[in-house]
Amino acid sequence: MRYIEFGKNHKELSTVILGMMRISSLSPNETEDLIETALHCGINAFDLADCYADGLCERIVGKVLSSRPDLRDHMWIQSKCGIRREDGIKYFDFSKEHITEAIDGILMRLNTDHIDSLLLHRPDTLMEADEINDAINDAVKAGKIIDFGVSNMNPLMIEFLSRDVEEKIAINQIQLSAAFTPAIDAGLHVNMSTDAGIVRDGSILEYCRLNNIVIQAWSVLQYGFFEGVFIGNPKFEALNKVLSRIASEHSVTPEAVAIAWVLRYPHPIQAVIGTTRADRVQQMAMGADIILSRKEWYEIYQAAGNTLP
Repeated sequence: MRYIEFGKNHKELSTVILGMMRISSLSPNETEDLIETALHCGINAFDLADCYADGLCERIVGKVLSSRPDLRDHMWIQSKCGIRREDGIKYFDFSKEHITEAIDGILMRLNTDHIDSLLLHRPDTLMEADEINDAINDAVKAGKIIDFGVSNMNPLMIEFLSRDVEEKIAINQIQLSAAFTPAIDAGLHVNMSTDAGIVRDGSILEYCRLNNIVIQAWSVLQYGFFEGVFIGNPKFEALNKVLSRIASEHSVTPEAVAIAWVLRYPHPIQAVIGTTRADRVQQMAMGADIILSRKEWYEIYQAAGNTLP
């Protein structure tokens, strides 16, 4: 496992994060086994959100920590807030009142006195930076959160927040995989009148590099917006052929190669995996130990259906 230095405490975090979005179908005992498998593989970072199964995922982890408090010292726990559902309406809420209530709810469900990182989950067009600043400052001063970041935001949104939010934005969590590459395409097709040349995110990867913001990639094995997994998918025959060949050469699985592809980006980056199976955690963790050559990286990029100028 490779690690990055992160946050104000210079914590060493694994480049692979175990995402806990799908653990609602697991029992606390099964979740404990999953966490222990991840830790055994060198994964010390865990990602949640208060909206995952309406808080159930956090409650399950909280039950694990209640019976196994010794695990907490080995776990860097991140959660997210801001997505709300009420009376059948989905909306985003970065108000001071909601962020404050959300943090307290997260801590209660997780049965912990602090979380290591809080992310604002999806941009709220109605956000006011001074309210966010007050909520985050209060939480940091109270020891409820340590580091702070955002999810799915473009550079100008982050600039807008950074002007008034005193805490450094340490993370931006974005969708990225070998089969979902809009953040990469525009940089490879600069000044070209092609669809790939359209800048859709304000050059977020380059912005994060310039501002020392850790990139967390989600849906690292998926294509589209939750359209499915590309591994073994007949829609991606050429990609799977290349992944399988490279996997054989490195004595790992195609999933590990797909994760290695994401982690090859030359900036502190983490890949969030969402499996609930211990054997797949072990297989995917091996992706952090592979550093693909430029030739391999570009071959995978093009096998996914992308082109180069």
